[in-house]
Amino acid sequence: MMEEEELEFVEELEAVLQLTPDVQLAIEQVFPSQDPLDRADFNAVEYINSLFPTEQALEEAQKAIQQLFGKIKDIKDKAEKSEQMVKEITRDIKQLDHAKRHLTTSITTLNHLHMLAGGVDSLEAMTRRRQYGEVANLLQGVMNVLEHFHKYMGIPQIRQLSERVKAAQTELGQQILADFEEAFPSQGTKRPGGPSNVLRDACLVANILDPRIKQEIIKKFIKQHLSEYLVLFQENQDVAWLDKIDRRYAWIKRQLVDYEEKYGRMFPREWYMTERIAVEFCHVTRTELAKIMRTRAKEIEVKLLLFAIQRTTNFEGFLAKRFSGCTLTDGTLKKLESPPPSTNPFLEDEPAPEMEELAAEKGDLDQPKKPKVPDNPFHGIVSKCFEPHLYVYIESQDKNLGELIDRFVADFKAQGPPKPNTDEGGAVLPSCADLFVYYKKCMVQCSQLSTGEPMIALTTIFQKYLREYAWKILSGNLPKTTSSGGGLTISSLLKEKEGSEVAKFTLEELCLICSILSTAEYCLATTQQLEEKLKEKVDVSLIERINLTGEMDTFSTVISSSIQLLVQDLDAACDPALTAMSKMQWQNVEHVGDQSPYVTSVILHIKQNVPIIRDNLASTRKYFTQFCIKFANSFIPKFITHLFKCKPISMVGAEQLLLDTHSLKMVLLDLPSIGSQVVRKAPASYTKIVVKGMTRAEMILKVVMAPHEPLVVFVDNYIKLLTDCNTETFQKILDMKGLKRSEQSNMLELFRQRLPTPPSGPEGSSSLSLLAPTPEQESSRIRKLEKLIKKRL
Repeated sequence: MMEEEELEFVEELEAVLQLTPDVQLAIEQVFPSQDPLDRADFNAVEYINSLFPTEQALEEAQKAIQQLFGKIKDIKDKAEKSEQMVKEITRDIKQLDHAKRHLTTSITTLNHLHMLAGGVDSLEAMTRRRQYGEVANLLQGVMNVLEHFHKYMGIPQIRQLSERVKAAQTELGQQILADFEEAFPSQGTKRPGGPSNVLRDACLVANILDPRIKQEIIKKFIKQHLSEYLVLFQENQDVAWLDKIDRRYAWIKRQLVDYEEKYGRMFPREWYMTERIAVEFCHVTRTELAKIMRTRAKEIEVKLLLFAIQRTTNFEGFLAKRFSGCTLTDGTLKKLESPPPSTNPFLEDEPAPEMEELAAEKGDLDQPKKPKVPDNPFHGIVSKCFEPHLYVYIESQDKNLGELIDRFVADFKAQGPPKPNTDEGGAVLPSCADLFVYYKKCMVQCSQLSTGEPMIALTTIFQKYLREYAWKILSGNLPKTTSSGGGLTISSLLKEKEGSEVAKFTLEELCLICSILSTAEYCLATTQQLEEKLKEKVDVSLIERINLTGEMDTFSTVISSSIQLLVQDLDAACDPALTAMSKMQWQNVEHVGDQSPYVTSVILHIKQNVPIIRDNLASTRKYFTQFCIKFANSFIPKFITHLFKCKPISMVGAEQLLLDTHSLKMVLLDLPSIGSQVVRKAPASYTKIVVKGMTRAEMILKVVMAPHEPLVVFVDNYIKLLTDCNTETFQKILDMKGLKRSEQSNMLELFRQRLPTPPSGPEGSSSLSLLAPTPEQESSRIRKLEKLIKKRL
């Protein structure tokens, strides 16, 4: 059964593997081969029989295979023997290599030991003879050799040599300190005639010894070098007071020149002895000045304090040019930034005054060793002692700024308002620039003295006088009366006057308002820059206490007040014309003519005022746009209010009013560029206000012109045109039409019934747009009037 199953499986496999002639041909073309195994008609039985035709051939093949296995085993055995031989050879080589390395190490160690022993003997001998030049070279070599024996310190002889080296170092340190003490005794001020070569070599040895030796030498030398200074400028001496502070700095400059000449080559360059002397002088001076100022605090006045501070910062600037500050350990570098150029005083470069007034000194000291860099590591190294007394400076600035504001007020009264010149009108008041320039000077000066609490105190003073400038110079000089009546206020000239023309601001007053507005705008922007600069100057921990938002709001209020005055003036000038419009007998108008006189009057006032305001606000276009928007928001509602007062109105009267309304609409749309040679497109925000407001006025008149019968059509027409659900407005329309109260009651009731449901979405609101087309029920007379308006335009 198993054989049958296997035969069936073979037959099935052959059936599956049997390829079509086309496929077989394609394979032979792609992979040509002469191997019998690759033939399509390959027969395994025939192939094997061809290789082994007889049983004897088969036995010979088996014998050949056995011989091949034997040869392979022989080769394997020989390879293992060869590997063993290589291991034995390499083991011997490794032993020789280790022996060689240990022998080399031993020889090197013996050489080092010989050098160390001889070097220690020589070092002790040279130390006794003070041959510091040779000692410097030998000591470094001995210390380098001793490092090789660090792991052999358990050997007594090696440990003994190490202890002898340490003892020699200790003896050298004590001996060098004694030599310097003898050459530069702490007591007395007498000095030897010149530097010593022995001491110069001793400094080279000190570089190798314990760093405390070097520090002690430096400390003793500087202390001895400045001992004369403490005697000459002690507290009870006349030259110690602030008025003679220049003499302190002149003394140290002479001493530095003297040091360079006598001792410049004695100390190694990397010790920076000249700078160290200067730094120690600064520390001593700061301590001495602080002590004497505490004692004589009542004698400090602002001029004396500023003089001392100025001279001190000059000296600190000199040090910054002369030295790098690499020896300072307690100072922090303060970066002096150079902002981009601008007309704003707080965006200009801030030169350091101490650099500008630095007095020239003779000798090498007046030549800086490297170019000036924006960092001054010596800033405050002496001048910090003045910080506790800066209240004198702050109080002085408070007084000076008060006097400055009073002078501004007096100058304004003496000079009067700006001249009516459109080329120069609206310019920033000169006093504003003077104020901020003074602020900048104070800020820079104070920041050079302290970046702590004094800067906060100065900021408080700045805030006080920014408010005073806004109140006394700007708000205080805004026109409050008319040019014709001394007792009239702004509120009174906004009231309607019967039978007389309302007084307006003069050309000079308009220029003054625009000038104050421009000044307030400059103050607003500059105050913001002042706040940013103060935050840059003050310590990081105090930044949150710098806040000039209140002062900026004050200038914004001045701007708003100025714009409102300009709007009120033009608005009030138009009031008589609107009053005249409301008092005309519109029911007696017989025909439609040109625009009415009241329209001409309004246009005349606009053409008189707006060009002046625009020219004087040329540098602040955004506020001129605000003026136009506020005037439109004020005039259009007032015009509609007076329009409701025109009652009753005949059909012809309504047509005339519609013509007048359209004329005013065109003038208002052109208001931003009226009278200008350069026509600019009005801002979209302004145009939207005018179109919306004046279109409502036109719709009111169109409703008045529409027939009121049938009632349902009239009410629906009103709702579509005005989209106003207010009963009072509907009542005013009926009054303008001259309907009797009995007729109005029925129409009001119908109006309440016909009111549409309030729209719930944007689609519903768009259907009641103010710009809705004229309904079909609108009379042909309205269409004729529109054609007349287009023709005349």
